[in-house]
Order: sequence, then C-alpha cells, then structure tokens
Amino acid sequence: MEPILQIEHLTHTYSAGTPFQRSAVDDMNLSMMDGEFLGIIGHTGSGKSTLIQHLNGLLKPTSGRILLQGRDIWADPKKIRDVRFQVGLVFQYPEYQLFEETVAKDVAFGPKNLGLSQEEIDSRVKEAVTMVGLDYDQIKDRSPFELSGGQKRRVAIAGVIAMGPEVLILDEPTAGLDPKAHKDILSMIEEVHRLTGNITILVSHNMADVARLSDKILVIDSGHLVVCGTPKEVFSQTEELEKVGLDLPPITRLTEELRKRGMKIEP
Repeated sequence: MEPILQIEHLTHTYSAGTPFQRSAVDDMNLSMMDGEFLGIIGHTGSGKSTLIQHLNGLLKPTSGRILLQGRDIWADPKKIRDVRFQVGLVFQYPEYQLFEETVAKDVAFGPKNLGLSQEEIDSRVKEAVTMVGLDYDQIKDRSPFELSGGQKRRVAIAGVIAMGPEVLILDEPTAGLDPKAHKDILSMIEEVHRLTGNITILVSHNMADVARLSDKILVIDSGHLVVCGTPKEVFSQTEELEKVGLDLPPITRLTEELRKRGMKIEP
C-alpha cells in the first residue's frame, strides 16, 4: 500500500541569510497511510504549526517535498488551491473564522468553492453537520454566533469536513474549552475519523488525549523529529520525553513511579 501523504527531507528556514535565521523544521521525513490517526506533540515553538502548514501548501518548503498521493504538491503552484481542498486544516479557535448568517451557509462555503451542484452541496452540508454531532434541522437556520463555544467549534470543523478532504488536520481543537466540551469534541473527532476512514492528524499539548486516540505519535523538538512510533513505543521512552520537557500521560507517570518502587508492571 502506497502512503497517501509523504514528507521528504522537509526543511523550513525563517529569516534566511540574516542573523535571525532559524530552521523551524529541519530535514524531516514521514509517511502517512490511509486511515491512520496521527498525533503530533511538542512544546510551543517546537515546529508543529510550521510542519502542518506545509501539508496543505500554506507554507512552501525551503527544501524538501510534500507528496500527496505520490505527487509533489508544489509541482504546479497554480494548483496549490486544489491541495487545500484535499488536505483540510482546522486552526486553533476556528470559530473566529465563522462569518455567514446561518450555520448551513457557513458550512456550505467550502463545497461551493469546489464548484459542486447545489444538490451535492446541500447533501454534504447536512452530512457534515450531522457527523459533528449536531441536529441539522434544528441548527441549519440559526446564526453561528448564537451558539455555545463547543457548538461553534463543531460548525467550524463541519465546514472543513464538508469539502471531503483526504487528510483532516486539527490544531489544538480543544483549546480554551471547559472539561466537558473538551471531552465531547475529542469524542466527536474520534467518530468523524471512524466514519470517514481518512487520515486524521491531531496536534495537541495534551499527552493523555494523544496517547488515547493515536495510532502513531510524532514528538517534535526544535524542528526535529525526536521520537516516532506507536503510543506504546513513544511513551516507553520516558527519558527522551523528559529531556525535551514533555509531561508523560498520568497513567505512564504512575506506572513509572510504581516500577521505581519495585513493583513488576508489564510495559
């Protein structure tokens, strides 16, 4: 099976040729298969946001390539807009990007730009709104600005899902939410991934969330890929994670402490 998305020797340098030159991403390689749930963790400034903005062509590599279904996304710069429909990116606080007078119109904005028929647009909007756990008939004619914070975020995510992306990237999707809304949004993301079967990429500071949801985890520090593997493989490297200043998931911290006190616990 061929990877859907590949990163080959990706480097991105800010302020090149000046005293402030720095590489936010440095010679990174990665392959992502269809249906995979990928977690990306790292401190603020580690290079996570720079990395994900390359995946849908918002940033152009200083060197290296991003391949989508085997094709360099920058092979024809005029077609980079098409890549953004295939690789959907949900930024932090996406509700600030809502702007239409009704929920249905807001979710329809992306599909309209795809040049679809009105029938197909309506079908996609209803499916996406339902997929994010909202009642389409109850909410479609409401102003998005009247909704709760969690509902607004669901509507914003539905707007990306309605474009039918092959890859869905979520940058800190639970930022600023209360514990219940945090849990609900994660459950919704898990359900959307199950229903679409596409690649989902979750960027988060929350180690427990990433450990629970991900098939594969990337740990990034200072633009470098420090650790990559399954949750079990990644969180067994406690010294490496502590070296880059990352907290372990609570259950991992507990088992490590029990091991230090002489209890025999299987990894």
